[in-house]
Amino acid sequence: MELGLDVARDGDEVHGSAAIVPEMWAPGTTSLRTSILATWVDHVCGLATIDVLAPRVPVTLELDVHLYGPAPADGSVRAAARVLKAGRTVVVCAVDLSDGAGEPLGIGAASFMVAPDPGVALPDGVSADAVRRVDHRPLTEPFAARAGCRRRAPGVAELPRSADGLNAAGTVNGGLIALAVEEAALSLAPGATLTSLALRYLRPVRIGPAVATAEVRAGLGRVEVRDAGSGDRPVATATTRIQR
Repeated sequence: MELGLDVARDGDEVHGSAAIVPEMWAPGTTSLRTSILATWVDHVCGLATIDVLAPRVPVTLELDVHLYGPAPADGSVRAAARVLKAGRTVVVCAVDLSDGAGEPLGIGAASFMVAPDPGVALPDGVSADAVRRVDHRPLTEPFAARAGCRRRAPGVAELPRSADGLNAAGTVNGGLIALAVEEAALSLAPGATLTSLALRYLRPVRIGPAVATAEVRAGLGRVEVRDAGSGDRPVATATTRIQR
């Protein structure tokens, strides 16, 4: 609700739109965080996937956002998601990202699988068609601070498991894992932003905190995320591209 995304069905697509506020900027820049775009991509694709897999709960396998340049500072963003492949247990979606005037900002993609726990199910009536405009609470502090994500050291960021940061399966939301990845990478390049973020989820964060560790060379980063509360088991791997 605090990220302000309004979602609606439009034919075979799920569309989302949101206004950009300064609390959404990457630190030291006037560009919208790529991790917020990733969160929006995850959301619209997840709703499109629910229509295929419900009442089974979808969990994110892969999440990608690639921008043509740094994201804008103001105005609005639109995300249009469509299902590319609908299998019995895996769904793949593509997303077009644009600004409020319809100018392309970039592209995204996400793939989902059915949650392995057979006891987990979506509430009755959940679907993209059932989504209505909600009363958003404004984001009153920077996104990382609101999520409790902090930089522990250069190249290292930590994200706690919090009750309001969970998905339908009760594990840490995939978009928030993107935030931890972004913070780890940007801590090595102050004043920069990400123009590319590709995440591969290995297992859910059940305990936390999630700790992201980044290596960056010539703007290209590799980030590993581990669940510190679960024996430091790897939970995600990511690649990033930094632009100043």
